[in-house]
Amino acid sequence: MTGRRRSRSRIAIAALAASSLIGLSGCGLYDDESDGGGGGSSDGTLDVVASFYPMTYLAERIGGEHVSVSTLTGPGVEPHDLDISPRQTAAVADADLIVYLKGLQPAVDETVEQSATGEVAEATGFTSLESHGTEEEDGHDHGEDEGHDHDHEHEGESPEEHAEHADEGHDHGDEGHAEEEHAEEEHDHGEDGHGHDHSHDIDGMDPHIWLDPTKYAQVAQGVGASLANADPDHMADYERNTAELVEELTALDQEFTEGLAEVEGGTFITTHSAFGYLAARYGLHEESITGLDPEAEPSGARMRELREVAEADGVTTVFFETLVSDDTARTLADDLGLETAVLDPLEGITEDSPGADYPEVMRANLEALRQALGAA
Repeated sequence: MTGRRRSRSRIAIAALAASSLIGLSGCGLYDDESDGGGGGSSDGTLDVVASFYPMTYLAERIGGEHVSVSTLTGPGVEPHDLDISPRQTAAVADADLIVYLKGLQPAVDETVEQSATGEVAEATGFTSLESHGTEEEDGHDHGEDEGHDHDHEHEGESPEEHAEHADEGHDHGDEGHAEEEHAEEEHDHGEDGHGHDHSHDIDGMDPHIWLDPTKYAQVAQGVGASLANADPDHMADYERNTAELVEELTALDQEFTEGLAEVEGGTFITTHSAFGYLAARYGLHEESITGLDPEAEPSGARMRELREVAEADGVTTVFFETLVSDDTARTLADDLGLETAVLDPLEGITEDSPGADYPEVMRANLEALRQALGAA
C-alpha cells in the first residue's frame, strides 16, 4: 500500500470568514458503460478528477458550483484494489485538476504519473506524514501519541508555511513517528505548464491522513489553493469555501479532543492500521490485525499477541470495516468473547456506511470509540 512520494507546488491561501457551503455530488468514472466523464466538462465548469472519496469530498466542498467532479473509485470498491480502465486514463489526461493521495492506490499513482496534463493536487504534499508501521514489526508500544504535540505546533499554517517547517526535518527515532522532509522542491511546470517532479518517496509512511481532522484541514487548504491556481477567476469563492471547511474541521477536531479526553491512553483493535493518525492526535493506541495492508493475512504470532494485548489492556471491542471482510475480526472477537463494531476508515461511502458524508461518519466513529473505550 505504500508508494513513492510526489513533490508538489504549495500555494499559500488566505483564511477568510466562513460562508454558506455549496455541495455537489461527484459523478463516477468507475462505470465503463456510462456516458461522459472521459473528456472534460461540457458545461464550462472546471473538470476535476478525484481518486477516492476523501479527495472527492474536498473537491466538491471547496469547488462548489464551479467544478464538475468525477471519482475514480466506485462505491463499495476497496481503494487499494482499484484497477484503472482506459476510459479513466483518458479522463485523467483530460482533467483540468487531479486530486489524489500518493501511496494509497498504486494504479492511480502510475496513471497520474504517466497521463496527467493538468494541475495536480497531491495530498501528501500539503501535510507531514508519519510512520505508524505495522504492529507485527514494531511490537506492542503505547507511544502512539508522541507525534501529537509536534503536529499541533504548526496548526493553522498554510501549505507553504507548513512545508517550510517540514523541510527542516524531524527525527523521532524510537518514538515511531519519523516524519520525512516535506515537499521542498517546487512543482516544475516546464514549458507547457504541466511538468511534474516525482523525486520524493513515502515508502513506509502511513497515507491515512484524512482520518485526522487537523491534517485533513491542511490538505483542504492545499486543494483550495490548487483550485484557485487552476481557475483564478473564481479564486475568492475557493478561498471562502476553504476557510469554511477548515473551520468545520477545526470544530470536529475539538469534538474528538473533548469526547476522548477521559479515555486518553486507551487501546482499540482494528482490522487494518488505518487509524494511526487519529490515535496519535487524541492520545490513543491502535492495534491492528493486518497492519497497513487491509488484504494481508495476519500470522499466528500476531493473533496471539493481540489476545495478550486485549487481555492486558481491557479491550472490549474489535472493530471491522465496511469495505473489507470482517471474518478475521469476528474470529478474534469470538475467541476472546469481545464485542464487534464498525470503525469506518472513510475510504468510500455506501449504504452500509454509518453516515452520509465525511463529518457524519467521523462523528459515528467518535461515538464508536467512546463506547468501546468506556467514555459513552
